[in-house]
Amino acid sequence: MDLVALADFNLVARHGGFGKAARATGRPKATLSRRVTELEAALQLRLFERGARDLKLTEEGRALHERTTALLTEIDETAAAIASGAEKPRGRLRISAPLLLSQTAMGKIAAGFALKYPEVRLEITTEDRAVDMIEEGYDLVIRVNPEPDETLVGRAFLHDRLVVAASPDLPRPVGDLPAPGVVRGGGGSQTWKVTKAEQTAIIRIEPVLVLSSLIMVRDAARAGVGAASLPISLVSHDLADGALVHWGDVEGSEIALWALYPSRRLLSPRVSAFLNFLKHAFPGGTPDELAAYIAR
Repeated sequence: MDLVALADFNLVARHGGFGKAARATGRPKATLSRRVTELEAALQLRLFERGARDLKLTEEGRALHERTTALLTEIDETAAAIASGAEKPRGRLRISAPLLLSQTAMGKIAAGFALKYPEVRLEITTEDRAVDMIEEGYDLVIRVNPEPDETLVGRAFLHDRLVVAASPDLPRPVGDLPAPGVVRGGGGSQTWKVTKAEQTAIIRIEPVLVLSSLIMVRDAARAGVGAASLPISLVSHDLADGALVHWGDVEGSEIALWALYPSRRLLSPRVSAFLNFLKHAFPGGTPDELAAYIAR
């Protein structure tokens, strides 16, 4: 594919017409038109609907514009960095992060990164859903135990696990009796299989509180309302000082936080810098490191 023709197509698409693009850039209108026509012929696709007075992207044209604009920007930035002799992180960096990590650690992470790389404009959005990186314009996403996705690459930078914890004033149930529970999301009876001191037990709970945030769940468990299943990094200090007691580790509850980016794009200096910053913040990627980072 002719990258010059692709760049001219994106120029016309961004300005909304050949004339507007020509006036904004000083490029000849005829040249822009010829380049776009050549690109359409090469792709065997109509990229614009040409009316008497206006120009509109076709569905294929819109898809091409959305998927190649960021790529061309990356190429331009990489070329500029190489030409200047240094790949210094700069420009906009959009990141999507899950709610709990955002509430507990992302503020400190973002502040530290901004101080180290003042020429990067960092924007972090809190999302527990799996965002579409290409369509929504994210450079990097942080996901919990992501499903395999052949369009994304990345690395796991933190690991955690779930434990059942409760106030020391709440008695642990005996036999098949249920315990009151605090849960996130949907209600209804739940069963937790836990292991402690190499012994396995089944804990059945009846939710008395259904909350939308694990921070809220932890605080309610501290208050003695019920038992809760929570990340060990979130409650390790409460367990250490006796505010909560450990009923056991939830079997099969390993958690991995991944930093992901599109494999079809170049890894920009600012994304690489953020990945390295995460590695420096959590060199071992352990729950204890996250707990210490939250507590600092």
